Amino acid sequence: MADIDRNPTIDIAHELKSSFIDYAMSVIVSRALPDVRDGLKPVHRRILFAMFEAGMTPDKPYKKSARVVGDVLAKYHPHGDASVYDALVRMAQNFNTRYLLVDGHGNFGSVDGDAAAAMRYTESRMSQIAMELLRDINKETVDFVPNYDGSEKQPDVLPSRYPNLLVNGSGGIAVGMATNVPPHNLTEVINGVLAMIEDPEITVQDLMKIITAPDFPTAGQILGRSGIRQAYETGRGSIIMRAKTHIEEANAGKARIIVTELPYQVNKARLVEKIAELVRDKKIDGITDLRDESDRNGMRVVIELRRDVKPQVVLMNLFKHTQLQSTFGVNMLALVNKEPKVLNLREMIYYYLEHQKDVITRRTQFELKKARARAHILEGLRIALDHIDEVIALIRASRTTEVARNNLMERFGLSEEQSQAILDMRLQRLTGLERDKIENEYNELMALIAELESILADQTKLMAVIREEITEIRDKFGDDRRTIVTAAEGDIDEADLIPVEDVVITITHQGYIKRLPASTYRSQKRGGRGVTATGMKEEDFVEHLFTTSSHNYLLFFTNRGKAYRIKAFEVPEFGRAAKGTPIINVLNIEQGEMVSAVIPLENVTDAHEAEVVEHDVAESEDAEVVNGPFLFLATRRGIVKKTPLTAYQNIRKGGLIALTLRDEDELIGVKLTDGNRNIILGTRNGMSVHFAENDVRSMGRNAAGVKGIDLDAGDVVIDMDVTSDDCHVLVVSSKGYGKRSPIDSYRVQGRGGRGLKTIDRTEKTGHIAGLKVVTEEDDIMVITNTGVVIRMASNTISELSRITQGVKLITLHNEDEEVSTVARVPKSDEEEKETKEEE
Repeated sequence: MADIDRNPTIDIAHELKSSFIDYAMSVIVSRALPDVRDGLKPVHRRILFAMFEAGMTPDKPYKKSARVVGDVLAKYHPHGDASVYDALVRMAQNFNTRYLLVDGHGNFGSVDGDAAAAMRYTESRMSQIAMELLRDINKETVDFVPNYDGSEKQPDVLPSRYPNLLVNGSGGIAVGMATNVPPHNLTEVINGVLAMIEDPEITVQDLMKIITAPDFPTAGQILGRSGIRQAYETGRGSIIMRAKTHIEEANAGKARIIVTELPYQVNKARLVEKIAELVRDKKIDGITDLRDESDRNGMRVVIELRRDVKPQVVLMNLFKHTQLQSTFGVNMLALVNKEPKVLNLREMIYYYLEHQKDVITRRTQFELKKARARAHILEGLRIALDHIDEVIALIRASRTTEVARNNLMERFGLSEEQSQAILDMRLQRLTGLERDKIENEYNELMALIAELESILADQTKLMAVIREEITEIRDKFGDDRRTIVTAAEGDIDEADLIPVEDVVITITHQGYIKRLPASTYRSQKRGGRGVTATGMKEEDFVEHLFTTSSHNYLLFFTNRGKAYRIKAFEVPEFGRAAKGTPIINVLNIEQGEMVSAVIPLENVTDAHEAEVVEHDVAESEDAEVVNGPFLFLATRRGIVKKTPLTAYQNIRKGGLIALTLRDEDELIGVKLTDGNRNIILGTRNGMSVHFAENDVRSMGRNAAGVKGIDLDAGDVVIDMDVTSDDCHVLVVSSKGYGKRSPIDSYRVQGRGGRGLKTIDRTEKTGHIAGLKVVTEEDDIMVITNTGVVIRMASNTISELSRITQGVKLITLHNEDEEVSTVARVPKSDEEEKETKEEE
């Protein structure tokens, strides 16, 4: 009992959280992610270093792979032997690794998915290009760190004299993150590095003219450049890969499809099985025979066709239903200073060059130190040769070596190292020829020292050394591109392939976004049960829902006051029950940033055609603008601002500042106006203020705004909208009650006041969830925190006075469920036509 009392109490939740974070960071840093400098994960780095230490270099005979695995496990890698051997095998597979790092001898698997032979059977050694990863490692170019038990030293990173992360790519899954970097052509990548040496400010766009696209070991084709461009600019993108095929004429007027190259990481045997399965299930018609004729001369899969079918139609169906066309999801995540970071193309080359600067600097310092030490010895030998008779006499007169060394140091002012070198000097060095050799060596060393010192003192010379050495690697190992890039079908613009249709965009509270056709939702009667709008986590709920055309531009505004812009079809389409994709995959937003409002624009020139007074409205708070259009913004603390739409015409990938927020404030709403409308703000506690937009002068993007409503303590603005003469104000409470009230019952007041009561708020109704301005033609979507949505025509909602409670609009499942969002959905032309026909 006494032992128990001495032990402190441990909070199991805190301990689990702390331990899991430690485990996650260990996986991220020490196992799953590559270092941006050498492009290697720890296991690959340890394998190559163990082979280097064991002398398994390209000029030596092969040795058993089991020996490598044993050395790695014993010295550096405290994990299973299977993981080490699997990593070694991948570095030796020419269908997985673009430039082989391991030269394998034996059965190392196949593109059909056959496993490699056991490590006791296969043999391996380093490849020629792998030596460039470790070149100069013995010249103090990188730091060495203790291994897992402190008994050995291992390199923290390899010198990597070429950009291996881009050249060979990398893939790995950590905890909460993953990396997937495609391989590239060595010649192109090194040319990109040389271009950055020449112009350190080179842009991603300029680099893309040199590094045109990934270059996969299995060749194949890449369709279109939009995915490549997105991946290189943002670090994330989706690249469509397609097999290389052609159509041959067969006997009796038949045709056959021949597959000669596959997309990267596609299993050929499994692909053939899939095609056979589709034929058997009659999902693809017209295939009469299927066989794999691949041999040592190359790949050849033959698909025989019936006489009456069109080969192109069958081929397109194969692309659609099989891995003859697949997608490579680029996620260029790597460790930068031991921290995971998503990098664009320029950043990858930049960090690699920084590493090379450090490697060359440290190598030069090492060689300079070594040269100075040798020159110091030679200076002592020169002194001894100049006074050889006296030196011999002094040595002969000394009783011991130590006395002789001290006498030399005292007589000629030599160091201990110089004196010892004189004592170690052989008599043959006294010949005239040997004297000349010492003199020549000393002169060469002095020239070398001067050159090394100039490299350290001049950044331009250092970069010239990098340029010269990396050019040698390019000329030695560079080859032709294997993967070709083809335009999308018929070289059509991506937007031309997207049908023009009404779509619904949903964004959840936790940041999942998706697109789906507006026809997915059918109109329902008031008080119905609704249909599920999205499949979500239990804690998540739909926060934004709106309709637009698939070709409209979308201006996204976040709670932190930033603006982003994309086209609606760029939002991925999902089924009704799917939760969607994280919005960070669509917009380049920061962690913790959430979308507060979205403004659909019919085309980008909406932001260009406004007539404004010619001065800088984007930066001046005092600027006055005569004409619209404008964006009207409101914050949770009741601050409002009006800014010309033209101020948002050049939005970068990283977003644009829409307004300056005060501490602890958030942007909650944005509306597109003409500058002469009325604005209504609604609060959580049931207050509202209706004021003229002209009460707010036009301001620049960086302005903070002015007070729109005077809030009570604890109250916040939950919604804002633009009013018109014949509209109604719809108020919906968290418990599902709602009503419409004529806009006339909300008299126009001055901005900045406390406003009017907009609902009779009680415990039964709950707080206000949404306030929208609606017309007779609008539909309304009411969304709960559990993801249930009901769509109803606004004219079916009771018209009641401003201070009533309202009627039930949606039946909630339980006490924990409540209305989270209210969205206005204008009817499409087709829906209006159907409604008239029904009437």
